[in-house]
Amino acid sequence: MNQPQFTLKEYLTVFNLVISRGKKLNGYYHFNGVKAWHDFDGYTCFLGYKDLTLTLLFHGRHSYDYEQKESLNTFCKLLTDILKDKMND
Repeated sequence: MNQPQFTLKEYLTVFNLVISRGKKLNGYYHFNGVKAWHDFDGYTCFLGYKDLTLTLLFHGRHSYDYEQKESLNTFCKLLTDILKDKMND
């Protein structure tokens, strides 16, 4: 898999769903296998799964950091599943 093909709106939708529907534990919100958090001013948001962190920066830039390719593949599936569930609401 190359760079995932999600839009900024989709990333932010997932972030919002994890924050609003997830359970907070140790400073992170957890929902359907994905965790979310943000910096002190809320301008930088993060989504995570195992060794993977997706950083959503102000002005729409984003970057992935991960060690295992399988983490990226699973993370993308989790995001797809969360977005599908949202569409069924």
